[in-house]
Amino acid sequence: MVTLPVYDLSGNKVGDYDIDPASIAPKISKQLLHDVVVMYLANARQGSNKTKSRGQVSGSTKKMYRQKGTGNARMGAKRTPVRRGGGHANSRQPRSYYYRLPKKAVQGATRMAIAAKISAGSVIVIDRIAMEAPKTKALAGAFKALGLEGVTKTLATANNDRNIYLSGRNIQGLTISPVSDLNALSILRPRKLVVTREALDWIKSRAGA
Repeated sequence: MVTLPVYDLSGNKVGDYDIDPASIAPKISKQLLHDVVVMYLANARQGSNKTKSRGQVSGSTKKMYRQKGTGNARMGAKRTPVRRGGGHANSRQPRSYYYRLPKKAVQGATRMAIAAKISAGSVIVIDRIAMEAPKTKALAGAFKALGLEGVTKTLATANNDRNIYLSGRNIQGLTISPVSDLNALSILRPRKLVVTREALDWIKSRAGA
């Protein structure tokens, strides 16, 4: 059992939160976490790089000069890959790097990532966060009070709050996500995971289910 301090937006401790990482993920598989993170990184690749083959560059296909009698080495068309301006012998073509691991493996990796962050002491719990209007200064001030200024972090909220998203989208090193959209990469990549008490309740309820 781990006891996490709960803070308000002013950086003051207002309570404690008891949670057992083993209840979220009984064991942590580094191999599964690696595989899932690589999957997300591969799926983020554009795969749009392309080079021209010899059939796609401009120029005649006629033999440049006769085979014998010139004193030069024999040579074919000027679009050959061995000449400047010719096509590439093994040209790159647009491709998709997308693939998907089994759903249960991806979900399991997300739970493992959360449990690992809790065990490592890298989870910050906020009692409540609500903004009536977008205000970047207010949200940045809250992170400064929590000692998270200049630290990469993911803020997990209970719901998709537009005002919170608009307030934090310009803060460098911050990613904002509803707790239901968290994945292993968004949890493991930043140094800290900041969650509201309500979002942590959701995580516990889902783990129990």
